[in-house]
Amino acid sequence: MAGGTAIEIDLLPGFRDISPCVEDAATFEENAIKKALYYGQFAPGLLFADDSGLEVTALGGAPGVLSARFAGPDATDEANNGLLLQKLENVSDRSARFVCAIALVEGGHVRGVFHGRVAGFISRTPRGTAGFGYDPLFYYPPFGCTFGQATAEQKLKASHRGHALRAMIASLPL
Repeated sequence: MAGGTAIEIDLLPGFRDISPCVEDAATFEENAIKKALYYGQFAPGLLFADDSGLEVTALGGAPGVLSARFAGPDATDEANNGLLLQKLENVSDRSARFVCAIALVEGGHVRGVFHGRVAGFISRTPRGTAGFGYDPLFYYPPFGCTFGQATAEQKLKASHRGHALRAMIASLPL
């Protein structure tokens, strides 16, 4: 709820029948805008899309916008996590951050882009089975565990997507 008003978020009707948007931009923000404008043509009213991923300091921000495809075009979470651990094998600075950009569009126009980020560290071994992607490797000090071990409620409160989503909702005239 924002300002006491309930917000309802629905999946775009027919989403699974729409050809996927190609995510080939250089930044999370550019990909979010591209996806929102693309899918927005199939929806009346407001539509939002996000792009998010993991940036590791020791890897110069990689995997970055290639987070889902870090180990190749059809990479699994396990393959991406394995490659990340391999690249960080002898690295002492394991600081990382999840970042998210959400683009909100209406009628072919961008109404805003909202950002979220959360800082943590890459653990040496996967821990936990909750979440997806790099969650089992992303250690978040305030929780004392990885996102893969955190509850969905904990993760929504602290996550990059949660921060960006709350910023977007706060911008709406309710």
